Amino acid sequence: MFNYTCLNPIAGVGLDLFSDDYKKVDDIKDADAALVRSAAMHDMELGDKVLAVARAGAGVNNIPLDKCAEQGIVVFNTPGANANGVKELVFAGMLYASRDIVGGIDWCLANQNDENIAKTAEKQKKNFAGTEISGKKLGVIGLGAIGVLVANAAVHMGMDVYGYDPYISVNAAWNLSRSVKHISNVEDIYKNCDFITIHVPLLDSTKKMVNADAIAMMKPTAIVLNFARDLLVDEEAMVDALAKGKVKKYVSDFPNNTTVGAKGCIVTPHLGASTAESEDNCAVMAVKELRDYLENGNIVHSVNFPDCSMGACTASGRVGILHKNVKGMIGQITTALAEADINVSDLTNKGKGDYAYSLLDLDSAIDASTVEKLSAIDGVLRVRVIK
Repeated sequence: MFNYTCLNPIAGVGLDLFSDDYKKVDDIKDADAALVRSAAMHDMELGDKVLAVARAGAGVNNIPLDKCAEQGIVVFNTPGANANGVKELVFAGMLYASRDIVGGIDWCLANQNDENIAKTAEKQKKNFAGTEISGKKLGVIGLGAIGVLVANAAVHMGMDVYGYDPYISVNAAWNLSRSVKHISNVEDIYKNCDFITIHVPLLDSTKKMVNADAIAMMKPTAIVLNFARDLLVDEEAMVDALAKGKVKKYVSDFPNNTTVGAKGCIVTPHLGASTAESEDNCAVMAVKELRDYLENGNIVHSVNFPDCSMGACTASGRVGILHKNVKGMIGQITTALAEADINVSDLTNKGKGDYAYSLLDLDSAIDASTVEKLSAIDGVLRVRVIK
């Protein structure tokens, strides 16, 4: 029996995937696993019982990844589950910014009592005229799940698409349209593109990557779209450039006191993944990740430990060991098992940065004293007896 808790509302279509072996609890300290969306976890006491946290979404800046890793807590996210919802809103943002749709709607509301509004509109519509996106140059910074969808769809919309991602995955590269032009220097996007959309994670290396210097390279007609994270853009510099007419529009999905109401800013209230389909997809993926880890020890889509999978557990015993990524760890683990007269029938070990994971199938069940010996190895963070 496993206990789980939800720190935010999670779509029922996902929670329904939990079997009768799972029980929902209110306190995270009583839970083996937690599902979260936006709840801040940095100051939360997780307790010793928690084995895993699944973020029903892509961004994990609300979760203390290193703290969790040191406690042997695997953190999952759901990459790609909300990608289509974000992609569609990116195109809405392009259209809102290239054609003054917002201004036109506001004009209609302001003149709703005009008995001759139809005739008046014909005279006023020139004030809201814009440009089409077909034939324009689009620069996509970051070619992950969302970036690839945006780039491919833009090709079909008749745009000239340029993609920048020095760390593009093999899977993303396979899925990317051959018509997307690969750019090795992001400055070429800043200098040449009519639309620039950002789809990278928020890291120390990407924080305010679109800074004053980058903005200064852009065309005065450039439209910048940010549906990833607000801190990827130096928004003070962006607002200043907009006020001076050095950039045309900034579209952001992250309202704050800097951008809301500022000239040239179109801001939406974090709607990127706010679709029924995205929420369902994220919930389903998150629950499947948790179940596979809790029941089989497999890690898929973790952000603080390496992905590592050995399929369904069919051996007499299986143990998962979360540990530091250091030399000699496998030798110490197998030695401890050999001394307990336990044979290893299969083993997988993966490393990711400072942390690693070893998953071992055994010919016999493991006893408590051997688990204690494994736990005492310097660098071992947690030992889980899966079977």
